[in-house]
Amino acid sequence: MSADVSLAEGISRDFLLHHRLCPREVSPEGVLVVAAADNALTDAADDLAWAYGREVRLERASAAEVEQMIERLATRSDRLIELAQVNPDGDDLAADVRDLANQPPVIRYVNLLVRDAYDAGASDIHLEAERSGLTARFRLDGVLAPAPEAPAELHHAIVSRIKLLAELDISERRRPQDGRIRVRLESRELDLRVSTVPTMFGESVVLRLLDRGGRPVALGELGMPANVRIGMEALARKPHGMILVTGPTGSGKTTTLYAALGLRDTRGEKVITVEDPVEYQLPGVAQVPVHRQAGVTFGAALRSILRQDPDVIMVGEMRDPETAEIAVQAAMTGHLVFSTLHTNDAVSALARLLDLGIPDYLVAATLDGILAQRLVRRVCDRCLETYDPPRDAVRRLAGDDDTLPAAFVRGTGCPACRGTGYRGRTGVYELLVMDDVLREGVIRRAPRAEMREAARRAGMTPMRADGWARVKDGITTVEEVLRVVQE
Repeated sequence: MSADVSLAEGISRDFLLHHRLCPREVSPEGVLVVAAADNALTDAADDLAWAYGREVRLERASAAEVEQMIERLATRSDRLIELAQVNPDGDDLAADVRDLANQPPVIRYVNLLVRDAYDAGASDIHLEAERSGLTARFRLDGVLAPAPEAPAELHHAIVSRIKLLAELDISERRRPQDGRIRVRLESRELDLRVSTVPTMFGESVVLRLLDRGGRPVALGELGMPANVRIGMEALARKPHGMILVTGPTGSGKTTTLYAALGLRDTRGEKVITVEDPVEYQLPGVAQVPVHRQAGVTFGAALRSILRQDPDVIMVGEMRDPETAEIAVQAAMTGHLVFSTLHTNDAVSALARLLDLGIPDYLVAATLDGILAQRLVRRVCDRCLETYDPPRDAVRRLAGDDDTLPAAFVRGTGCPACRGTGYRGRTGVYELLVMDDVLREGVIRRAPRAEMREAARRAGMTPMRADGWARVKDGITTVEEVLRVVQE
């Protein structure tokens, strides 16, 4: 729900919060529609009818929805018009913008935005500078969706408010900046990673939400097929070697690594991680955050922790030759190393390691397995319906498998899924376990097609086939798998 009216004269935010009522919109018949919480003081409806000069119709809503609508309405109605008279390109505005950034409407909007994002389960908040003002969007289940509207006149004050909280330089608007904000939301503690970049119409900001109070997910809760889960469990329990998880940014690689670490006995083993950033706190695990300004890179941290007598090492990402070389050497000297790479599939990770300068014989000797994964959105179970997807899309996804499900399902869109038809995500996977044929192929640098065929003969189910299985189980749609999994 959204408030499409302004606060009438004599009606305040405190009045609405006290009575748990909020004007939502004016109907085509001219009736003022008012959202009322279950425990609302409906006697105040007469006051609203008098203030707005309209007949009032009450509609039920949850207390949380009413409170959020009140905050949006108060923020939009209490705009700071002085801001429109400020020249955003001047160099003497830092003090003025700092004052404006601490005004109640700005504070309320930023607080509302973070609360809304957390309640919706968003991974990121995007504030994008455009000619008309600031556009706000949430990344929900990997896809951007509209967020509470930002008042145009508060554009610069909202950005400055976020920069102040992240301890960034609010007077510097010509270069990118990065920072962090720690937020306590009821009993949860959130870390917000803040990134600002200058654009044609002002600064755009992205906030990544990390839930410090969250718990790592167990390997059995990730939705892996039985053969992939059993294979991954066997790899995670090896005494030494290297295991990689691959996929694009936001595909759940770190979550999978945490789940694999959960299989280790941290009471009898020394487990150390190097991460950027530390997303979950693991009991019994020494977690080292990357801090580039202080010289703590992946490579530098990895060199240091090898002197800490570890049994198991997790490297958040192998992004440069130095980190890859140290990780491989660690695997060669009796450690079990977990890490991630950015590749499209499992077989491509072999070529990526060679591109990073690792000798082929070391790749063959140390690498035990590669898990490639993607996240697909789950069909919303509140608005489920059967449908017929395009036949060519089904053929592209199913390949040689001519067995069809009894019915294809999709979501029609409802309040529970914010009109998207999807709610939550699950993984699609392919697990490559190295054998003698694959190791020999690495040493002679066999073509990718040959290596992929060898991986299939070794038992790897391609990611596309795993996605098709999810469709046949009614978990996701043909279109969603094709969107996420490349040809």
